[in-house]
Amino acid sequence: MLRIHFDDRDIARVQIAAEPDPLWETMLAMHQLAAAGRGVPVYAAWRARARVELAERGLHRHARLILALAPPGARYCPDFLTPDEARDGLTAGLAALCDTPAARLTAESSRAALSSRLPRWTAALAAGNRRPLDELATSIREVYGAVIAPDWTEVTAAVDVDRAARTRDLCRAGVDVLLNSLRPMARWEPPVLHVDYPADRDVWLRGRGLRLIPSHFCWRRPIALADPCLPPVLVYPVEHAPSWVPAASRTGRPQALSALLGRTRARVLAALDAPATTGELARRLSVSAPSASEHVSALREADLARSRRDGGCVVHALTPLGAALLHGDLAPVRVPR
Repeated sequence: MLRIHFDDRDIARVQIAAEPDPLWETMLAMHQLAAAGRGVPVYAAWRARARVELAERGLHRHARLILALAPPGARYCPDFLTPDEARDGLTAGLAALCDTPAARLTAESSRAALSSRLPRWTAALAAGNRRPLDELATSIREVYGAVIAPDWTEVTAAVDVDRAARTRDLCRAGVDVLLNSLRPMARWEPPVLHVDYPADRDVWLRGRGLRLIPSHFCWRRPIALADPCLPPVLVYPVEHAPSWVPAASRTGRPQALSALLGRTRARVLAALDAPATTGELARRLSVSAPSASEHVSALREADLARSRRDGGCVVHALTPLGAALLHGDLAPVRVPR
């Protein structure tokens, strides 16, 4: 059990990450890829495609390096793999990873017993050679580009749905309800958040607050950084439809949709595969809110999208016709009896 201790200052500094974290997602996706047996069913289609993609691009060595540093099921993975700077994107996160101080590298590598798995890698770091970090950054970038980036819109959509629901809880009823919404993976008993966790430890926030990071590839249990001096985060799994299928393995043709609807409107259609408010949709697509609203209106007039009011905001989603157009298939017609 992980016990996260809040004080009054921490309650005022609870945040929900605005975007999925590319380094956390890459590391956790590798855990799903390396899962024994058939693995978690919801990732089965993605896992099959990812294995083919890594083989065709010759990236198995890069994937093995990431897994050697952060093996699935490990009680500790080095915190330097997921720096806080990744909140600003993959490039910023990898730059921070490569700038990890030598003393921290040595301490975390020793704690993770990396010398037994990567003796040459850790020996080079101990000698002051930074090349291993550059190689690691290259591996992460290549693996991310091959098996994470193609589905990033859907990863973002899944995270956005979760964040939107929890943000509405926060706006309507405050931090107590937000933290309570993490059940059953966490239990809020003020001033302590009890988290289902493989290790027994306590974290005192001491006024730094807590950043909640919803994750597409995290499964079952939340994850936290081990170093109490780092910015406190809690990475937790979002819900998935059991039938989730990565975009790259669908029969739909994104290029054909772009030709039919226009590139931006096709992106709006894809982004609405998971319901979103106008603001969330605008952030997801990096367009203005008026532009997002205009495109949704056009899709709504064509019966491809619908909108409904939820409290103080309007939530947009695909209609069955819109979903069929996006995914390239129609739901079976039910014949009345």
